Amino acid sequence: MNLNVFIMNGHGIYVWSAFLTTFLACLYVFLKTRKTLKKLEKDFVKETENFSQEQLEVLKKQKIAKEILISNSKN
Repeated sequence: MNLNVFIMNGHGIYVWSAFLTTFLACLYVFLKTRKTLKKLEKDFVKETENFSQEQLEVLKKQKIAKEILISNSKN
């Protein structure tokens, strides 16, 4: 295997450390966003438990609300 691909004429340490730092930052942002989304979906479902049947019917006509309610009813 040709190690020059990884060494990059002496610049490899900078390139790979920048790549790793960027990857870890993106992974952190992704995981934090996913955790926040799950929390907000749970809060939304708790809020809808107090709705009347008419309010729920109106809510089920909205695409995003419908998806959240369906995904949480499976759990």
